[in-house]
Amino acid sequence: MAEENILHYELSPAEARQLRDESARLAATLPDATDPTGYDRNPFADAGLPDGLRKALERFRRTEDHVGFLVHGFPVDDAAVGATPEHWERTDPSGSTREPDHFLAMCSTALGDPYNWLTLQLGRMVQDVLPIRGDEDRPTGHGSEALLELHTEDCFHPDRCDYLLLLGMRNDEHVPTALSSVRDVKLSDEDLDALLRPDFYNLPDDEHVRQLRTRFPDHPALARAEEMERNPEAVPVLFGDRERPYVRVDQTFTRCVADRPGAQRAFDNLIAELERVQQAVVIDQGTLLIIDNYLAVHGRKPFRPKYDGRDRWLKRMIVSRDLRKASASILPDSRRVLF
Repeated sequence: MAEENILHYELSPAEARQLRDESARLAATLPDATDPTGYDRNPFADAGLPDGLRKALERFRRTEDHVGFLVHGFPVDDAAVGATPEHWERTDPSGSTREPDHFLAMCSTALGDPYNWLTLQLGRMVQDVLPIRGDEDRPTGHGSEALLELHTEDCFHPDRCDYLLLLGMRNDEHVPTALSSVRDVKLSDEDLDALLRPDFYNLPDDEHVRQLRTRFPDHPALARAEEMERNPEAVPVLFGDRERPYVRVDQTFTRCVADRPGAQRAFDNLIAELERVQQAVVIDQGTLLIIDNYLAVHGRKPFRPKYDGRDRWLKRMIVSRDLRKASASILPDSRRVLF
């Protein structure tokens, strides 16, 4: 992927101080940035962003000139955040990571409507991406030794996010995130025609279904997820403008509809092209990567966790440009928790 497809912004020391001051102010009204209800009380959580960063976020959102946005220099204090947790349930969102959580809350609110899924980490708005013992071979954000193949975030769901935000808390070994732009691929007209037809199924990924079955076995959302598994909707992999299409694909969970001429060949060629143009992006401590989930797919190379408190640890948020379009998926308890 061409480097110019990624927008870069370097926070100045003054901007970093401004962000810390704004986090201290937000603590009064948004003490826990993982709480979905806090965002309805703070619709302008982005008000204290440095002006330069705000304008860069707006440019990224409005122009679609870039598929990724790297912001460097967030003041993440290694000692203050403590050791990498052993599990996402063992984090302290109102304590050691409050500042980084607020940084994500501010940036996500500037891009649109933050939200999350009941099926992931109990619907927390800010989530933790870290290796979990026993999940090493799972192709999820909690896996490590398994390759996390290229995918659109939450590809199976019609209300998947517009933007995925990943903030580096720790990445001592510089484990890269793979990023590929659909704008960089080269496809024949025949393959393009096939990918624009509704000849593909996107199945729910394992993590959504697993957490529902484990934690909410009687919830109606589980029935919906299982229905998506049994009777997935046939959709195109590419959609929108033929010359500048959007992408919706998961290398692991996308299937071709049977007996559709050219579908499997076109899918294989698309994946080969996405792999050809992929770029390794290292999300170091204090670096934020924002991915346009309609223009790019992402993944992660395998790594071997040490479980010594120094493993790779990212914070994650997802954003919709217009959450009203997801009204059919909003759960009764909170307008920002879906399934």
